Amino acid sequence: MLTREKKYFGFSKNVFFTGLVSFFMDLSSEMIYPLVPLFLANVLGVNKSMIGLIEGIAESTASLLKVFSGWLSDRIGQRKNLMLAGYALSTLSRPIIALAGTWQQVLAYRFVDRLGKGIRTAPRDAIIAESAETTHLARAFSFHRSMDTMGAVAGPAIALILLQLYNNTYKMVFWLSMIPGAIAVLIIVMFIKEKKRSAAATAERPKLTLKHFDWKVKFFIVIATLFALGNSSDAFLILRAEQVGIPTVMIPAVYLVFNLIYSLSSIPLGIVADKYGKKRLILLGFVLFAGLYYGFAAAKNTTTIWVLFSLYGVFMGLTEGIQKAFLATIIPPDFKATAYGVYATAVGLATLPASLIAGLLWDRVSPAATFYFGAATATLSALLFIALIAAINGERHA
Repeated sequence: MLTREKKYFGFSKNVFFTGLVSFFMDLSSEMIYPLVPLFLANVLGVNKSMIGLIEGIAESTASLLKVFSGWLSDRIGQRKNLMLAGYALSTLSRPIIALAGTWQQVLAYRFVDRLGKGIRTAPRDAIIAESAETTHLARAFSFHRSMDTMGAVAGPAIALILLQLYNNTYKMVFWLSMIPGAIAVLIIVMFIKEKKRSAAATAERPKLTLKHFDWKVKFFIVIATLFALGNSSDAFLILRAEQVGIPTVMIPAVYLVFNLIYSLSSIPLGIVADKYGKKRLILLGFVLFAGLYYGFAAAKNTTTIWVLFSLYGVFMGLTEGIQKAFLATIIPPDFKATAYGVYATAVGLATLPASLIAGLLWDRVSPAATFYFGAATATLSALLFIALIAAINGERHA
């Protein structure tokens, strides 16, 4: 007689504890992340272009590794061990910045930290996809995003308290950030269970190729990549907020509101996506983003900025988790990690030129041009997604 798996707040054990892992790791990361540019500029005296180079190298490392890690996970039939290695590596990067005295050492920290993220992302997403019920995929991924974002809310808040307690000593915060990172690693070891893969599932060893995926997967990844090209770094939203009149001291509060709404809206929107259709909510997300970026371009007062950042949190709740859930419905079951790796790499690599384009438009045309460009790419992505939906529906009725 089969025993039913115990549920944790309505989620499978793997989904629930993977969410906890992401909460603690993001808490750890976000204790450090807002302080890194301040540490580089104010303590080490590094110029802004070097800070940008450090971030560019770090993020491109993570993006490039995601596709390889996803392929490797499918190839060797392992999820948990790669996930564990990625989270452990990021946690072990913390002493590098805690001991750093040069920008090269900070670069080494960011490189190792992002190396860990690149290794863990695709296998972790595959675990979620394989552990969630098919009818609750969006809810599972949205729960994960919600927990991850709650960590992003708690991390800077804890860092702020620690800076007050330890007289603005950055390095004490860097050392203490290891604690939630270590908790994340322990949760993986103790609570995440590798799903047994059947002989049929491992009979064909996946190759690092797109031939396993049909046109629907490839077209959706193209759409997501095009959208990412106009979705520049949130740093430009912060710069725009400051330019319109939000006091510098209030910028963290604006960002905190955004993250809170993002976190709180993710699970309800995931439930709505499961009930009324993932495709509808993804399309709504594209349309909402286009409207928001148009709003940032045209904004004239601080009230508008607060409203836009709040709605931006809703947009975030509509996107990443639900997009990954939709992807799970169109990819072959034996190549989930590879698909998530390709998706994450394509979208991640697009963020590099996205921010370069945004910066060039800001400097050489106008700040508003940055956001008009994002609104245009989002509109085009929405139109292409409508075409994808129509083609999928047509295929079903053929």
